[in-house]
Amino acid sequence: MNGQESFSIIGNHKNKSAVEKTAQGIFTLCAFIAILAVISITVYMVINGIPAFFDVGIKEILFGTVWKPAAEDPSFGILYVILTSIVGTTMAVLLGVPIGLLTAVFLAETAPKRLAAVVKPAVELLAGIPSVIYGLLGLMVLNPLMYKLEMAVFKGSDTHQFTGGANLLSAVIVLAVMILPTVINISESAIRAVPSQLKSASLALGASHIQTIFKVILPAAKSGIITAIVLGVGRAIGEAMAITLVSGSSVNMPLPFNSVRFLTTAIVSEMGYAAGLHRQVLFTIGLVLFVFIMVINITLSRILKKGDRES
Repeated sequence: MNGQESFSIIGNHKNKSAVEKTAQGIFTLCAFIAILAVISITVYMVINGIPAFFDVGIKEILFGTVWKPAAEDPSFGILYVILTSIVGTTMAVLLGVPIGLLTAVFLAETAPKRLAAVVKPAVELLAGIPSVIYGLLGLMVLNPLMYKLEMAVFKGSDTHQFTGGANLLSAVIVLAVMILPTVINISESAIRAVPSQLKSASLALGASHIQTIFKVILPAAKSGIITAIVLGVGRAIGEAMAITLVSGSSVNMPLPFNSVRFLTTAIVSEMGYAAGLHRQVLFTIGLVLFVFIMVINITLSRILKKGDRES
C-alpha cells in the first residue's frame, strides 16, 4: 500500500536467521570458554601438584601421618588431613541435608504463608552471609560451648589434649549450617516443580498429605534434591576460612574432640610463607582436593542418571 512500509517475508526470515546464527555463535563461544577453563585448571593443578610425588614419594605424602614441613628432617604426611576432610564433610552432610530437606518440604508444602514469608528470606539471608562471619560466630559462640562439653566429657583425664572448643565437632556444625541455604533453596524449587497432578492423584487415591510428600513428591523431585546435595557437598569440602577459625588447624586423627586440619585449611594456613618443597606439597594437597571434588561430582551424577533411567 502507498505510504506504508512493506515487509518482505524473505527479508524477515533472513534477519531471524542472522540473529539465530549470532546467538548460536555466542552460546558456542561461552560453552568453549567454560570447557577451556575446566581444562586449564586441571592442567595447572596436575603440573604443579605432581612434582612433589616424585620428590617426596606418593606413599609418604598420601599415607604418612606426620606433618612437619619446617623440621630439620621434614615430613609431609597428609593422611590425617585427607581423613579429616572425608569425615568432616560426611558428618556435615549427614547433619545438614536432612534438616535442609525437611525445611524445604515445610516451606513448599506445609508452612502457612505468613510463616513461610518470614522463614524464606531468613534462609536466603544465610546464603549471603560471608563465610568469615560464620567462622567468627563459631569462634565466639560455638567454641566456648564445645569447650564446656569437652571438659565435661574428659573431666579428670590426664591424656586428653584440650582444644578450647576448636575441634572437629565445631567444624562439622559450622559446615552443616553453611550448606543449609543451598540444600533448602534448590530442594524447595525442585519440590515446587513437581506437577500438581501427581499430588492430586495421590490424595484422590486416599493417601494422606504426609504419605503423598514422602511417597510421591520427594521421589518425583529426586533429581533436584540430588543436585542440591552435590552442591552442598561441594560447598562443605571447599570451605576454608570459617573452618580455619573453628577447627584448631592441627594435624590430628579426626576424632570429635580433636583439633583438626582440613585439606583447604592446610593450604590457606601455610601457603603464605611456604617455599620450595613445602610449597610443592601444598599444591599437591590442592590436587588431592581437586580430585576429591571431581570424584564426588562424577559419582553423584552417575547415581542421578541411574535413578532417572530406573524411573
